Amino acid sequence: MSKPTRDQALSLLQQYTKTESLLNHARAVEAVMRYCARKRGYDEEQWGVIGLVHDLDWEMYPTEHCIRTEKILRDAGWPDDYVRAVLSHAWGMFTDVQPQHEMEKVLYTIDELTGLVTATALMRPSKSVLDMQTRSVRKKWKDKSFAAGVNRSVVEKGAEMLGVSIDQAIEDTIMGMREAADDIGLHGAV
Repeated sequence: MSKPTRDQALSLLQQYTKTESLLNHARAVEAVMRYCARKRGYDEEQWGVIGLVHDLDWEMYPTEHCIRTEKILRDAGWPDDYVRAVLSHAWGMFTDVQPQHEMEKVLYTIDELTGLVTATALMRPSKSVLDMQTRSVRKKWKDKSFAAGVNRSVVEKGAEMLGVSIDQAIEDTIMGMREAADDIGLHGAV
């Protein structure tokens, strides 16, 4: 297969994922990946497509996370670098594929951060990501009981690999998610 398109990725995602919150997460990660690709001068379409399918198997096969996705993508003829990138987002948790390319490091870092940004936005009076600042998320970052499922050590490791601060990673995540606020249910009352 040549480069997979967003339509192909979305079709696969919708085949394996039905829960609105997981679909929103996939779209949020896609948006942040697109934002980061543009910011860094990389292929926005490639980064976005990979972000969209990164958790393809999570709803149906949580105990086989990434194992099933690898098979699904390979069976569909996806290029090796796309498959590798998807596998690398779960490094140290579900796979031993360490992020190497900048795209992989970004995906590894922002996957968890989108959850923290979403949870923070939903606690705000506006229920929106559009009026949220980095400091709001940073404040929630320190409260380990808030969004306790967010693996902060993964974000720290990813930011270190990228050579950016946690604040910069948070800011990039917010900025990317703003671009998809309507699609991910975080436009709110702004």
